[in-house]
Amino acid sequence: MAPPDDQPESTGEAIVAEAEIKPISTVVFIIAMQTEALPLVNRFQLSEDAESVFPKGVPWVRYHGYYKDLQINIIWPGKDPLLGVDSVGTVSAALVTYASIQALQPDLIINAGTAGGFKAKGAAIGDVFLVSEVAFHDRRIPIPVFDLYGVGLREALSTPNLVKEVDLKVGRLSTGDSLVTTPHDELAITANDATLKDMEGAAVAYVADLLKVPAIFVKAITDIVDGEKPTAEEFLQNLAAVTAALDEMISNIIEFINGKSLSEL
Repeated sequence: MAPPDDQPESTGEAIVAEAEIKPISTVVFIIAMQTEALPLVNRFQLSEDAESVFPKGVPWVRYHGYYKDLQINIIWPGKDPLLGVDSVGTVSAALVTYASIQALQPDLIINAGTAGGFKAKGAAIGDVFLVSEVAFHDRRIPIPVFDLYGVGLREALSTPNLVKEVDLKVGRLSTGDSLVTTPHDELAITANDATLKDMEGAAVAYVADLLKVPAIFVKAITDIVDGEKPTAEEFLQNLAAVTAALDEMISNIIEFINGKSLSEL
């Protein structure tokens, strides 16, 4: 018999091992904007919660239903109660990720949405990427070790079979709370070796890692960060078309995931 002190670690390892081989059952999508979420809600014929699983008074919205063997949950942080715009950014993303894990106990988290891309790294409008690693670019703490904490580099769940089967591009993602970048941000993004830039991914990754839930990140390119057009203008111009491309790719990903375990991805 193992010593008592060893039992919790052994139990934890056994739980992780079991999760890797059992078929994925519950998937939670974290999606920042309603425009990004609704095509998937309609495609999978999901229903909005009549009674929220979240704390009373928060604007967070859960759409849910079943597709084949999967329980699908799409979590949208909702509209800001004061200003009525989508609750984008790292704070809302972290909060809804934590609340969703606590309430729904998912086997897999998928952070899906739009992002900026860098043409110097091979990104083009409409491309859909699977993220390999994610980090922050606007948490600058120039103190040893705190600097690494600020960057918060984390790996996404490795899914080589998914990449091959669905024919996804792969790249690193850098996250910050501003749509446009400053010169400091640009230096940090370059240091992160990022192909993509968004406003939520690294926050989702932090919470998922903290609570030991596997996560993948699927991002579609609406604007070229190192291009000539103003970011906001290009983002709004391409949002509808790129969201449709994202919807199609997510459908392919769900088809591939259905019936498989984490280790088969």
